[in-house]
Amino acid sequence: MRAAVPAAVSRGLLRHITRGSQAGCFRGYAHTAETVVEKDGVSASAAASEHAHVTQKSAPESLSFAVGMFSGLIHTQQVFPYPSVLSEEQSQFLSELVGPVSRFFKEVNDPAQNDDIQRVDDKSMSGLKELGAFGLQVPAELGGLGLNNTQYGRLVEIVGEHDLGVGITLGAHQSIGFKGILLYGNEEQKKKYLPRLASGEIIAAYCLTEPTSGSDAASIRSTAKKSPCGKYYTLSGGKLWISNGGIADLFTVFARTQVPDPTSGEMKDKITAFVVERGEGVTNGPPDKKLGIRASNTASVFFDEVRVPAENVLGGEGNGFKVAMNILNNGRFGMAAAMSGTMKGLIQKAVDHATNRSQFGNKIHNYGVIQEKLARMAVLQYVTESMAYMISANMDSGAKDFQVEAAISKVFGSEAAWSVADECIQILGGNGFMKSAGKELKSLQKALSNPLSNTPLLVKEGLKRARRKAGLGTGLTLKGQVHPEVEKSAELAVGAIEDFGSAVEDLLIKYGKRIVDEQYVLQRVADCAIDLYAMVVVLSRSSRALSQGLPTAAHEKVLCDVWCSEASTRVHDRLRSLRSGGSGSALFKNLRSASAALVENGGVVAAHPLGF
Repeated sequence: MRAAVPAAVSRGLLRHITRGSQAGCFRGYAHTAETVVEKDGVSASAAASEHAHVTQKSAPESLSFAVGMFSGLIHTQQVFPYPSVLSEEQSQFLSELVGPVSRFFKEVNDPAQNDDIQRVDDKSMSGLKELGAFGLQVPAELGGLGLNNTQYGRLVEIVGEHDLGVGITLGAHQSIGFKGILLYGNEEQKKKYLPRLASGEIIAAYCLTEPTSGSDAASIRSTAKKSPCGKYYTLSGGKLWISNGGIADLFTVFARTQVPDPTSGEMKDKITAFVVERGEGVTNGPPDKKLGIRASNTASVFFDEVRVPAENVLGGEGNGFKVAMNILNNGRFGMAAAMSGTMKGLIQKAVDHATNRSQFGNKIHNYGVIQEKLARMAVLQYVTESMAYMISANMDSGAKDFQVEAAISKVFGSEAAWSVADECIQILGGNGFMKSAGKELKSLQKALSNPLSNTPLLVKEGLKRARRKAGLGTGLTLKGQVHPEVEKSAELAVGAIEDFGSAVEDLLIKYGKRIVDEQYVLQRVADCAIDLYAMVVVLSRSSRALSQGLPTAAHEKVLCDVWCSEASTRVHDRLRSLRSGGSGSALFKNLRSASAALVENGGVVAAHPLGF
């Protein structure tokens, strides 16, 4: 008899959410699963009932759509209708900012020059400070613009359209560099630091990554030893790949500390976050040589017995892991906003070229291959933009469950931007290869690992599983949520979600806690989750456009239908592949064998066709 899916496993299966680094890359961090698979033959429905009972006693049900879909459920609260959170006053204020920021990037900032000199030009830095760009979300009473996440995303989109080097400089400063002070700082810390940070007088950086630990904060080796008097800590250690590391005056630093257990009194090793000012003992290495985003400063930072006042602990002693992860979770949606701007700029360049370039007596935009490229570029930009502003609205509405969606948006936006950049280069032909900045995006798009290796999975509803296995409908529907004109696409989404929930349950039963080590499986599960969330996002946005009768509604419906049609096919194909063998399949065995041969040989193994 197959092992059932116990409640605890359904809570702990993919309990590790994607960890993002300071430069916009992904590194997966896998916690050990909280529980093990029971092998007592308990039925799936009984296990689900047990889970439902435990859930009622322990925690409220998540409202996250992304979490729910892992159990084949559709939580519509955060996705339908497409959210709109800006008040009239907020919209007006934002519209007054968009013009000056756009003009700055068109008339003042020179991205090519920034890339050549490998830093943001002094004139641009001064202009950004005058615009208030270094304190976009700092409260107005502390010297900032006081923007919410949606307003912030719109300005980040403009930056992403014009200069990602500037984008990383600004993002490393406020999205993660001093975000911890905004989220966890006490009143004294906020009053002391935020006004100078908002003005750009001092620049911030986020120091998590070490030679032995990326976003895996549990592997940090930097230490902070508390003085006998308790008034300061002595911080020692090195951090690498720190955006703004060479120009920052203030650092959010994570280090190991000895913290007494509140119950036993025993001293335990835990991570603590600190606000560290540049001073004696704080040094940095030379700027790292990068393939792209060269205008942003990236460097190693070293702390040699730096005395840090006890009042500079951020978020409480021993709470550094939570601080680190929440900073990253709160900053991720900005990547999708920036990438949607990047794609918008690339599409504009591609369209301009296609409508002016003639080949064989015809403008190239009339050729089918070019039309397909442009259409797919538009779809990817539309999905990314839709994700960015749905998630920012969720955050601004006070939602607590948005971490998985934010991780999805960062992966999707990064990969979509690289795909659009590649298509833009191809449309521009020789001009694209010689002049396009698309190639410089590559370092920002690489290094993506399993985006949902840490997703909190809540598999339950055993009766629904039984109905699926029996070939009966589960009752899931999006009718009444979506506009009638996209109901067919909605049916594709619902069918894919049902299939996904069933497949995840099967995988839980098959692998139990071992699934955290099945990267071949998890990557495909993650790809399905990304496609599914994207389907619901565009269904929601296009439904709003159709309901409001927007001039672009017909176009948005087309983009939605294209995405849902192809995404549902991809999801079903991946799940079919997993059910047919997963990581034990002949394909994966061959891939593993080929990889092992390369590692053993130190490179290409096959004999050269010429024989020498």
